Amino acid sequence: ALALAKVEILNEKEPTNSDKVLSVLPYLFPLMDGLQWGRFLLGAEGAESNPFVVGLALLYALYRAIPFSGFIAFFVLYFLTGNPSINRLVRYNMQQAIFLDVALFFPGLIGGLVALTGLQMPLIVSQISNDAIFITLLGVIGYCTVSSLLGIAPNKIPLISKAVEDRMPNVEMFDLDTDGNIVFRPREEEEEAEKKDDKDKK
Repeated sequence: ALALAKVEILNEKEPTNSDKVLSVLPYLFPLMDGLQWGRFLLGAEGAESNPFVVGLALLYALYRAIPFSGFIAFFVLYFLTGNPSINRLVRYNMQQAIFLDVALFFPGLIGGLVALTGLQMPLIVSQISNDAIFITLLGVIGYCTVSSLLGIAPNKIPLISKAVEDRMPNVEMFDLDTDGNIVFRPREEEEEAEKKDDKDKK
């Protein structure tokens, strides 16, 4: 009964169809911030007649029409990931979308450091680099979308998914007192509970 109550609090139940669809939406955040890397692909000749490009352009225009949209999206996702009543798949994708967006900062940082050295990148190198980053981003978001719509947490992204898993709360992190209030366990007790759970599974 205690285990079931803890699962109810954390909402680690199987995601509903609406949960699956909702869990995909957070990836619009890194997609919008990552469009800058697709300027060569999206600005190619004939791209304006592509429905996908037109749709992205409309979404981006709406996104940028809101002042401080990036900061607002970040803090909204960050705040909602701490709401245990939201299905785990949705919370997982919110957290992962934040990490993906943060990861997009590093290519720009590297480019800025290179620029400080006075090196002038050939246009072809810049184009290939931008295209590679954008295609990788689309591939990652595509994987996350398909996996989430199937009800499976997209936890195979190197480095990022492991970081997300480490931040996700689980039923071993807390107990319930006699009044049903959450009491968080010390880290040592949490690790012991996880070891015991692993032994029971074996």
